Amino acid sequence: MDTTSTINVRPPVWALLAAVIIGGVFYLTGKNMEVTAPQQNPATISVFADAKVSAAPDIAQLSFGVATGRQPTAKAAIALVTKNMTAILAAVKKTGVAEKDIVTQSFWLNPVYDYSNGTQVPRGFEANQSLSVKVRDLDKVGDVLTAATNAGANQAGSISFSIDKTDDLKAETRAMAIEKAQAKALVLAKALGMSLGRLTAFNEDSNYGGPVPMYARGMGGGGDAKMEQVGVPLPAGEQDIVSNVTLTYELR
Repeated sequence: MDTTSTINVRPPVWALLAAVIIGGVFYLTGKNMEVTAPQQNPATISVFADAKVSAAPDIAQLSFGVATGRQPTAKAAIALVTKNMTAILAAVKKTGVAEKDIVTQSFWLNPVYDYSNGTQVPRGFEANQSLSVKVRDLDKVGDVLTAATNAGANQAGSISFSIDKTDDLKAETRAMAIEKAQAKALVLAKALGMSLGRLTAFNEDSNYGGPVPMYARGMGGGGDAKMEQVGVPLPAGEQDIVSNVTLTYELR
């Protein structure tokens, strides 16, 4: 009678644990490599285009005022500038300028001195007040200057022209610039043997020149000096509104 003996050999527990751990490490490493494997970024193209619209200004900004010159007292200087400025305001409003379009630009009252042998000698006071006036009808610019001067204004600053509302013009130039940039991008993509993908970036730089100043001096003597009509030509010309855009596309 044969006796068959079966011997079962079991690996130690630590060996099984080591195998599990090693297998897990390889699995996680493979997953990590799978997740972080670099992906190829699509090629991109950036194009720049600009557009310009020119328009005639519809607003004039005038600056003028009153200088009292040397007066014996501060009270006398203030009284004189108040009298003249009150008359100027009334005259300017009569030409059709709204009160909201008249703004005080500056006001000052200073003592006046003479110097004798290095000594400061008080000689009274002088006052000055200036206005900034917005004229919305350019045909009335001369009328406003004439009225102000005849009412007592004896100081002139600058005359500037601007466009009151520019939003529509800015939108127009933006649309023109975008259209030019898109057309340029299509041409370049075709030259590269590719086509345009999605738009990934857009940048705009709009530029409006703003008011264009013209400086005037010696507008009138004020007081008894009267002006029948301002005869100085004041051409307003045109002003430019420019839009610069940059578009970036993916290529495919």
